[in-house]
Amino acid sequence: MPSPTLASEELRLRRELAAVYRLVAHFGMTDLIFTHISVRLPGPEHHFLINPYGLLFEEITASNLVKIDLSGNPVETTPHPVNPAGFVIHSAIHAARPDAQCVLHTHTRAGCAVAAQEEGLLPLNQISMEFYGRLGYHAYEGVALNLAEQRRLVADLGDHPAMIPRNRGLLTVGQPPAQAFLRMHYLDKACEIQTTATAGGAKPVLPDPETCELTARQLSGADHGTDLQDDEAYDLAWSALLRLVQRIAPDYGH
Repeated sequence: MPSPTLASEELRLRRELAAVYRLVAHFGMTDLIFTHISVRLPGPEHHFLINPYGLLFEEITASNLVKIDLSGNPVETTPHPVNPAGFVIHSAIHAARPDAQCVLHTHTRAGCAVAAQEEGLLPLNQISMEFYGRLGYHAYEGVALNLAEQRRLVADLGDHPAMIPRNRGLLTVGQPPAQAFLRMHYLDKACEIQTTATAGGAKPVLPDPETCELTARQLSGADHGTDLQDDEAYDLAWSALLRLVQRIAPDYGH
């Protein structure tokens, strides 16, 4: 029986994760019942929450999320199975990255398109520069059903906040689920900008590397500037998104 503190924290994380699932659905980043978002729970048991396999993201609530261990086994009674590919990818990252409390994986059209491009994500826009020098790449090895892939996947992610699994899609991590979602929102938007900008065949204009690196530090909070600061943007954006979830999916926290 978890302590009251751990039980309260699990409920909070269930609600936040359910909100992220609903936002991913709202912004059109779903692939039917496939792809996954997981959250590691506090405590020594190494349990984490993941979506019930078979439900659309718009059906997910705080209470129907499945709690599993690092071996992919449910630790509570549930009528739902767990996608084995989700277990392979997510459990490896959760085990290797203490800061990766939330792992989010998508198969969006733009994300898959850039994942299939040799040059990967280009610094075409301020949005994409958040990931400049901070993005891992993992070679495609087929459907993620082989445990041997876990070591290579973790090595390719390294300490980056995001990764592009080649020929598969996009992946982000975050300490709270909100951080993983905001990173995915902008990583996917960066891919949309790239596919649009390069669709006509014209040669894109790329800023110089020094400017790209400066912008990446600014957007990651590592460089606050000497004139102006914006330390509230993250919290304000997430608060606005939670208000959106309350309007479009008031049952998400049930």
